[in-house]
Amino acid sequence: MTTSAIPASANVPPDGAGGRRSHTAPPVPPAEPGSGVAARLDGLDRLVQYGGGRLDPVLLEDAAELLDRAGQRLRLSGDHTVVTLAGGTGSGKSSLFNAVCGLELSPTGLRRPMTSRAHACVWGLDGAGPLLDWLDVDKRHRYARASALDTERDDSSLHGLVLLDLPDHDSIQAVHRAEVDRFVSIADLLVWVVDPQKYADAALHRNYIVPFARHAAVTLIVLNQIDRLQSFEVEDCVADLRRLLQAEGLADPRIVTTSALDQAGVRGFREVLVDTVATRRARGERLHADIDRLAERFAAYRGDIEPPSGVAPDRRAQLVQALADAAGAPAVAEAMESAYELRAADFVGWPVGALVTRLRSDPLRRMRLTELRDELRNAFTGPIGAQQGDIDTALQGVTEGVTRTLPEPWARSVRAAARSNASELPESLGAALMDSLPSFNQIPGWWWLVKTWQYFLVLVSGLGVLWIALLLLYAVVGPDDGDPNALLGGTGLIPYVTVLVACTLGMGALTSAACRNLVALQAAKHGQRMETHMRERIEEVAQEKVLDPVAAELDRYGHFRHEVTNVLNG
Repeated sequence: MTTSAIPASANVPPDGAGGRRSHTAPPVPPAEPGSGVAARLDGLDRLVQYGGGRLDPVLLEDAAELLDRAGQRLRLSGDHTVVTLAGGTGSGKSSLFNAVCGLELSPTGLRRPMTSRAHACVWGLDGAGPLLDWLDVDKRHRYARASALDTERDDSSLHGLVLLDLPDHDSIQAVHRAEVDRFVSIADLLVWVVDPQKYADAALHRNYIVPFARHAAVTLIVLNQIDRLQSFEVEDCVADLRRLLQAEGLADPRIVTTSALDQAGVRGFREVLVDTVATRRARGERLHADIDRLAERFAAYRGDIEPPSGVAPDRRAQLVQALADAAGAPAVAEAMESAYELRAADFVGWPVGALVTRLRSDPLRRMRLTELRDELRNAFTGPIGAQQGDIDTALQGVTEGVTRTLPEPWARSVRAAARSNASELPESLGAALMDSLPSFNQIPGWWWLVKTWQYFLVLVSGLGVLWIALLLLYAVVGPDDGDPNALLGGTGLIPYVTVLVACTLGMGALTSAACRNLVALQAAKHGQRMETHMRERIEEVAQEKVLDPVAAELDRYGHFRHEVTNVLNG
């Protein structure tokens, strides 16, 4: 039998296996056929992306670390199975390590602890160098079994085994415990070596058995030093140990009894190692167990009820109404309705009455009418009258219905999505109202007809008044030749002309009154159209700035739920 040191490979940097992962993991290479590990890792990576900024940062960091570690492990040798021997002080794990290897490779003795750094023994050299670099095993503590030259025993059945002897997990030195923690998180098969006196050690069960209870498929409990017990005592210890492990959540625990005094005492343990190496399932099973553990933590953020696709129609209508009120859309519509009536008065009003009214009214009235549209447009070029508090109040209840059934982190993220563009809403609403303002240059055709008719009546009335004046003047200063003019010579025409003037004035007043009633009806419809148009534009803003972000967040949560189910059932 020969052993040799394994040189470190220059191809894989010795960055350690337990490094923290702060960026997106590199793509996971294909795993062994039929394992489904790669698909589950892809799903886990999507869970990290979906939960970013929403879920527990510790959970996301743990998942990112597993993705990084799994990606590196799957790139390394798939022909080697990493098995760790871990245990407490005096459990005899180093003696067991030496017994399996057939040489005194790991120090043993009465002084504890004897193992300060992990020792590795490898069966099969091809591809082992990069793997041991990744495991960060010191070059001085790497050994290879050259089984092809071994004439005393046949170790070919262990080809591909990387057996690690770890420091004591209960060492008083923190560096030893950190070494154990690192390897426990990356080994393909976890072997816990216990002795009859300390198999119920609280430190072992609390720190390792319970947290890794879901790793039963890749966990082996070795009850060592059974040479100190009678046969019936061995059975009692195994039964009590099994009961303890099951109570701690380790389903169907695998327990092997050993004694490192001779080869016969480790035969059962070697058979487990041979089977593990032959099937080459340990790597995939370990990753499956790690993924299961994380998937259960992600499942705590998956609600039982399918989320809605968006905000309910009634909530949507309430939001639009609240934003319209906050933006002052009803007041703008009312102002535009009044402006419509004032604008119409210039066309359909009775000019005579308008002249009388203008003589005793505020001369700024007409100026304000002509400048009203510019004033309104200028009012919407910057932040509108709606204060941020009014908008915050409008946004307050929009997500109340959709978040009721969501887990709190996702409910919080949906509410945050609804408010994500709150600071942009005043300007966006102002732009929406500004675009809704009509042009005052659009004058209905019938206004011009009425205006023409009114001025025709004014002209007739003026001519009638002039006729009366000429009749009176002619009667006073006209020639007295006894041959009166047909149009000017008789004062008897004055009553008739007066009636004509009165009729034209009355017709003008009646026309104005009728048109004002018609304009009032049209102004009301104009205001309604304006308000409807503004609501449509406000609804577009609400959709873009509020409802779409909420729908996107709900869609993200829906994908998260689906992905959790896939990872759990993978």
